[in-house]
Amino acid sequence: MLDGASIRAVIVGGGEVAARKARGLLDAGASVLVVAPVTTSTLEALADEHAGALTLIHDAYRAEYLREATLVIAATDDADVNVAVARDARECRLLVNVVDAPELGDFVTPAVHRAGEITIAVTAGGVPAAAARIRDVIAARVDARYAAAVDTVSELRRALLDDGARDRWLTLSSTMLGASFCDDVESGAFAARVDACR
Repeated sequence: MLDGASIRAVIVGGGEVAARKARGLLDAGASVLVVAPVTTSTLEALADEHAGALTLIHDAYRAEYLREATLVIAATDDADVNVAVARDARECRLLVNVVDAPELGDFVTPAVHRAGEITIAVTAGGVPAAAARIRDVIAARVDARYAAAVDTVSELRRALLDDGARDRWLTLSSTMLGASFCDDVESGAFAARVDACR
């Protein structure tokens, strides 16, 4: 959960895994450099869609490509290249993720679900397919209704805090966001509860 706008990511690899990693970083607002001799049509289309935020360099990996990086992802199908990327990133004191060998890196990327301002991230012991399945189950429940509820509560919170009514916000939030919050959102009762608090 990093501030994407402050991230300059370098992805080494040009396949579908690299494309998924690039999309996630772009969605978070990061700027991304992809280095690979060959890139998929998915990455090419992504570069067109995110011109200025995603740069493709068709070249073999060299350590110099890490010079401007904040974090690095090694996503090639060549274990030796991935090891070299991890080593070079560590020497530069950069965060690094190695997609097929998480033990070589400093972080893992979770399976993510976004609904408006809600972001849910799932990891599952290094088993990405399990994380994705769990994410999908959660995503089926946490949908646009939740995004709308969070937007409404956020507006109310901001208004009360701007008016100096911090104690009122704390009292209301403990009631509105209590044990019945999810049931209220899903039944449609939450909006009425918020309206009654205004």
